[in-house]
Amino acid sequence: MGQFRQISTFVEVVARGSLSAAARAEGIAPAMIGRRLDALETRLGVKLLQRTTRRLVLTNEGAAFLEDCQRILSELEEAESAVAERSAKASGHLLVSAPAGFGRQHVAPLLPSFLAEHRDVTVNLNLTDRIVDVVGEGVDVAIRIASLSDSSLVGVKLVDNQRVLVASPAYLRRKGTPRTLADLARHNCLAISSEGSQRGWAFSENGKIVTIKVAGNMVCNDGAVLHDWALSGKGLAWRSMWEVGSDIEAGRLRTVLDQFAAPGNDIYAMFAQRRHLPLRIRAFVDFLRHTYSGKDYWRKR
Repeated sequence: MGQFRQISTFVEVVARGSLSAAARAEGIAPAMIGRRLDALETRLGVKLLQRTTRRLVLTNEGAAFLEDCQRILSELEEAESAVAERSAKASGHLLVSAPAGFGRQHVAPLLPSFLAEHRDVTVNLNLTDRIVDVVGEGVDVAIRIASLSDSSLVGVKLVDNQRVLVASPAYLRRKGTPRTLADLARHNCLAISSEGSQRGWAFSENGKIVTIKVAGNMVCNDGAVLHDWALSGKGLAWRSMWEVGSDIEAGRLRTVLDQFAAPGNDIYAMFAQRRHLPLRIRAFVDFLRHTYSGKDYWRKR
């Protein structure tokens, strides 16, 4: 406590420009302020302030020490505020945006449990595959499955997003199991299309990310349709674990070429930069992160 008081006194004296001003602010005698500064300098073994009857001048050591002290006191204040907010009740309205497929499976079903814990919070869930303007549209939390690029937003990683190549057992019995990336040329690949063009599939080969242009007799711009086609044995599909994990667990789909799996675009909660984040936003983001990190969540859901 004594060391902390010496540090806070040092910062206060510099901020107010004199020992007497700092003493008045604290309601004690200037001599007490002087003794704290003397004790601090003695303990550190350096001179922090050159003091005269007219003014105070920071030494080089004092200027460097002041920066550290200000940072420490600021972090302490933020930590105390965070503890106080955790003990308070989250309240207010949340506008949440999420990709349609992911939101239907992994946000909407969780909301009743979140609201049961935070009864003073209400939620409006907006499911869209459009990249929403978080600030312009007043969105509190936007769930995104992508690499971060918008520096005007704060991103909190919720969970890794693993991409897997899957097919039904019936398809693999009929067409065989691919063993190499070259084998994909002999398989019916169910790819997603974007603005009329077919997207490639990304894999990791010899330490490098390679994108392979695959071919098949059906493409679609809706991932849920590709998922259904794979389940019905129509071909191979490159999907996220959040979408097909439960089917893999149940044996309805099997993964292939796992040794070539490439890092996926991870799942983030995005929100506008704010100095003091409302407790309802922090509580919601923490709730999602805790839920998604549960053992085998994606396979069991």
